[in-house]
Amino acid sequence: MLESMGFVIFLVVTALVFDFINGFHDSANSISTVVSTRVLSPKYAVIWAAFFNFAAVFFVGTAVAHTVGRGIIHLEIVDNLLILSALGGAIIWNLITWYYGLPSSSSHALIGGLIGAGIAKAGTNTLIWSGILKTTVFIVISPVIGMILGFIFMVISLNLNRYSNMARSDKLYRKLQLVSAAVYSLGHGMNDAQKTMGIIAMALFSKGLLGNTFYIPLWVIIACYTVISLGTMFGGWRIVKTMGTKITALQPIGGFSAETAAACSIIGASIAGIPVSTTHTITGAIVGVGATKRLSAVRWGVAGHIIWAWILTIPISAIISAIIYFSLKYFLS
Repeated sequence: MLESMGFVIFLVVTALVFDFINGFHDSANSISTVVSTRVLSPKYAVIWAAFFNFAAVFFVGTAVAHTVGRGIIHLEIVDNLLILSALGGAIIWNLITWYYGLPSSSSHALIGGLIGAGIAKAGTNTLIWSGILKTTVFIVISPVIGMILGFIFMVISLNLNRYSNMARSDKLYRKLQLVSAAVYSLGHGMNDAQKTMGIIAMALFSKGLLGNTFYIPLWVIIACYTVISLGTMFGGWRIVKTMGTKITALQPIGGFSAETAAACSIIGASIAGIPVSTTHTITGAIVGVGATKRLSAVRWGVAGHIIWAWILTIPISAIISAIIYFSLKYFLS
């Protein structure tokens, strides 16, 4: 059964379910600032974000997909059971953090799932440490870059508007925030949709359906961008509240600065083929914007809970996927 073509189709569908949940879970990253500043209503914000999630298909290649597909575990040990277990671990952790309103990383949940299932099958020798190191280092680097850029963009924006009155400045940045939200959603689509592409291509390659060369088929690219956009449209409202209001209070000028900072960081990582967390990056940017007022403007207790979710994502999703692997293997045997 596990080796049948029908099961490969089932794996592709399961990967697309993860892609949908990724968009659903991470939609808050795209819309939280634009909703909390009341530039757009939640209804129109998710449509705006979803459109630009899909539009990313025209702007970037598949470097991140290749990192996920062949840069975390060795392809020769990959089979259908391993991929199913990895997806299961990532999906379960995403749903847990969504339920509790924690903006964790879908990207790192998926990578944790691959690590856990890979170790369960073949031990630590199957891991590609260079790819894992590149990814895990950016757990720390991406929010720091987001925070620094958020601080810088906010300082620049405040200085450019120091002679403007509040009403005029607010009106200007409400318009600019539509642009920054669009660019951020482009970056979100660029990086996150590619992770599912990597998993699907991995499943196809392991069955010999891609020939001798690992690549990302066009239909996989279109399907992943479409599904993540649909997930974004349905939105993760529990997380919107945490991202948009609990970390720090935002005005349009702050929303613009945070989104622009996060977009620069994510798009740069996507071009470099690094699977970063859009959640980590936008959270860091929001913290950086809040810190321009005063350090006490950032609710560090909330930020601390979010950081704990970041730290735990890879190990817990790895443990869940390993449990799924051993359970399915025992059941099927």
